[in-house]
Amino acid sequence: MITEIGTDLQHARELILNGQIVSIPTETVYGLAADANNEDAVCEIFKAKNRPTTNPLILHFDSLATALPYITNFPSIFEKLHTQFCPGPLTFVVPKSTLVSDLITGGQNTVAIRFPKHPILQQLLKELGRPLAAPSANLYGQLSPTNAMHVHSQLKDRIPYILDGGNCSEGLESTIIGLDENKIVVYRYGSITPEALAEVTGYLPKAKVHAEGTVLTSGMVKHHYATQTPLYLGFKPDEESISSVQITIGKHEFIADPHLILSENNQLEEAARNLYAILHSADALGMNKIYIEPFLNQGLGLAMNDRLARAAAKFS
Repeated sequence: MITEIGTDLQHARELILNGQIVSIPTETVYGLAADANNEDAVCEIFKAKNRPTTNPLILHFDSLATALPYITNFPSIFEKLHTQFCPGPLTFVVPKSTLVSDLITGGQNTVAIRFPKHPILQQLLKELGRPLAAPSANLYGQLSPTNAMHVHSQLKDRIPYILDGGNCSEGLESTIIGLDENKIVVYRYGSITPEALAEVTGYLPKAKVHAEGTVLTSGMVKHHYATQTPLYLGFKPDEESISSVQITIGKHEFIADPHLILSENNQLEEAARNLYAILHSADALGMNKIYIEPFLNQGLGLAMNDRLARAAAKFS
């Protein structure tokens, strides 16, 4: 199979309606999408990514009205958060209706839904008139893609088409939330921070970001988001200054090259947007190791440290 990259939304639509899988742009990372109402097509997602079927997928909708037939309840606090943050990088774990295949949910009675804000994807969803099941468009456990070439480097010859929507504006996967004892909980950190959620809820949500037994939703497994080059948190030692690459949040005067910077102005939002792209670049250097400066463990830093810890866990 030859994998094409293009901007033909109608071609992507036709492929999806014909039961094929297509990489799509979102504001977070690129997704690998199939018609959620076609189980055979959904199966192809798992095959292309080498993803275990026990790891649930996220359903993407153009609007809450379109989503309602696929769920049995959308609590009032979710409605408030939806009004505040959607369309955008927030995913809700809710009870599913019988329209949702168990293949999508890993056999669970809940489904993760979200309403992406990327204009190309919004248009595609509106024209399809149905949800797309879509995890990130990468091989399972590897780095998430934030542009079309990242997708191509991992999934070429596995999928027919990559719909190119430019660089992702957020650069981190969506925040995933659910309800536990009538309180919001965070199942995956993302670019909508616990502090931002607290402005609506009136309390800081607790985090349950590690799977205990069954994987409830995407991004909860221990080893994930990993580079091919061994990755470590911290700064490279002097004896590895030439053989390893260092990634820092902002400028550091005395770090030997190779040295990659996430944000010249030390801006956390820019660092988040660039995180995966810089990790892809570091991987391509072919060095012995990658070292990366950890972030302050608050706000966006929680999400980025979470991704890095899961990536580094593969090499610990």
